[in-house]
Amino acid sequence: MQKQMRRWRLDRFGKQHLAMETVEIPRPGRGEILVRVAAVSLNYRDKMNIDSGSGGAHVNPPLTPASDMAGEVVAVGEEVSRFAGGERVISTFWGGWIDGAWPEHAVALGAPGPGMLAEYVVLHQDWAVAAPAALDDIQASTLPCAGLTAWTALIEHGHLHAGQTVVVQGTGGVALFGLQLAVAHGARTIVISGDDAKLERARALGATHGIHRLRQPEWQHAVRELTQGRGADHVLEMAGGDNLDRSLQALRQGGRVSLIGLLGEARVQAASPPLLLGRHVVQGIGVGHRRALEDLVRAADQLALAPVIDEQYGFAQLPQALDHLERGPFGKLVLRLDR
Repeated sequence: MQKQMRRWRLDRFGKQHLAMETVEIPRPGRGEILVRVAAVSLNYRDKMNIDSGSGGAHVNPPLTPASDMAGEVVAVGEEVSRFAGGERVISTFWGGWIDGAWPEHAVALGAPGPGMLAEYVVLHQDWAVAAPAALDDIQASTLPCAGLTAWTALIEHGHLHAGQTVVVQGTGGVALFGLQLAVAHGARTIVISGDDAKLERARALGATHGIHRLRQPEWQHAVRELTQGRGADHVLEMAGGDNLDRSLQALRQGGRVSLIGLLGEARVQAASPPLLLGRHVVQGIGVGHRRALEDLVRAADQLALAPVIDEQYGFAQLPQALDHLERGPFGKLVLRLDR
């Protein structure tokens, strides 16, 4: 095996300060695995961390960005029992969150935890899961954050089942995973977007209805009409701000809104009567634990789930990929590490 590797490093906030560097390949210690990275999936959080560190608490340069990767175990340290050389793995988003309630010692990968934008990474064996057999590395790399966030909202906590209605806001990575999972579970889906072309592509993925949010800014009324006045069972809330008010009005009595993104504002606000009278569940979603990711991997194999990849970039094309992330992809953007 070669002795050196490339990795991306950020010494100061700002995309212009990203630099590729060559360093020694690390060695796994006790309980650790060394993974040769094959693909790294980008999340909007990664862009926020690079720009200002606003993608999470205690984020400070220097750092290597990105939390989501797929690769192959090439070496193991002492007392490693979960993996062996040659096995394909994906990272968990939270290092140290195995199951149950979120522990305070858990660390998010990609800052402040180790970043995945490197040719080789060392992870504790508990911070990885076996990759789905049905997905290639590009597809598998999209599961740890975007895929698991949608799974946690709709399946782990939401107990989604056939016959329900799911409202998906936008057409980014989490949104399209939510759409695909809802379709796979027999739910009716309503996608909200400001782009006609993206709405058509969402319909091709199985969306039952599409609402153009620029032509129908009070889209909650359209959701009510499409559900014959009943309202939706689930809403994936991506925007924040006063958009939460619309999400609550779109829900049926006792429905669930999952707070996932704050793309509009870093706080949410809503009138209290819809919440009190509607008896809704408002659930904050901070990705999810390892056990749920393992459940998602099994589901991906069983359902032949095919994550939507908008575009692939070479490892050296991180700045271009971040520009695309700023424009808003349809699905996921992935950097491949060609050998």
